[in-house]
Amino acid sequence: MAVSLSSSSSTITPITLQPKLKTIHGLRRVVPGYSINSHFRKSLTSVSLRRSAVVVSAVTGASGTGIEKETVDLLDTVKILDSRGNELPISDLWKDRKAVVAFARHFGCVLCRKRAAYLAAKKDVMDASGVALVLIGPGSIEQANTFVEQTKFEGEVYADPNHASYEALKFVSGVSVTFTPKAALKIIESYMEGYRQDWKLSFMKDTVERGGWQQGGILVAGPGKNNISYIRKDKEAGDDPPIEEILKACCA
Repeated sequence: MAVSLSSSSSTITPITLQPKLKTIHGLRRVVPGYSINSHFRKSLTSVSLRRSAVVVSAVTGASGTGIEKETVDLLDTVKILDSRGNELPISDLWKDRKAVVAFARHFGCVLCRKRAAYLAAKKDVMDASGVALVLIGPGSIEQANTFVEQTKFEGEVYADPNHASYEALKFVSGVSVTFTPKAALKIIESYMEGYRQDWKLSFMKDTVERGGWQQGGILVAGPGKNNISYIRKDKEAGDDPPIEEILKACCA
């Protein structure tokens, strides 16, 4: 299925959200409020949106069980970093086991912190089925380790500083899929539930250079490098599938 996204110039109006604060899922209050402001004064016209040919539609947010052989082969060449900075092929994550692998937008993203929590809430079910829970983020090891410290995420966390896995899986990226009405509502909901964006992580060089517009997804794979049984590509920020769908794919 071919996906074509066209970029357009956008104007971001400063907004401030100040919901009632509370703490859940062991998440710290990183910032007492949410603000989108002059950090985005740079011209958005330089942002390019990739054209992607995907098996599972990134536009509709549909989920499925097929993936191109070319993509599987490409993933076998992708390297990621563990918490100590050791490099390993991403396919090693599911070579000898089944794993739920979540791809974050970036390590400071409030919606990704909510995604981590909603998956971790079912880790006991995954553990009982012998399924590993993994989160990958585009960024540095330092960002990944800070994410773990702040969220207390109990799954495995890896960094992809070159965005190689995101490009191999053809995850969408761009302003038009980051700032959407649904995403805005989910940000408000996340803040009301106690989650917080870490702006220091969000505006580190390796995230800012790419604009922070990257979207992620979730896949279920293994055992076996070529055994990718489920993939969901986010169509926009905060596009989480129902948790029942994930559990059916990994633990049924």
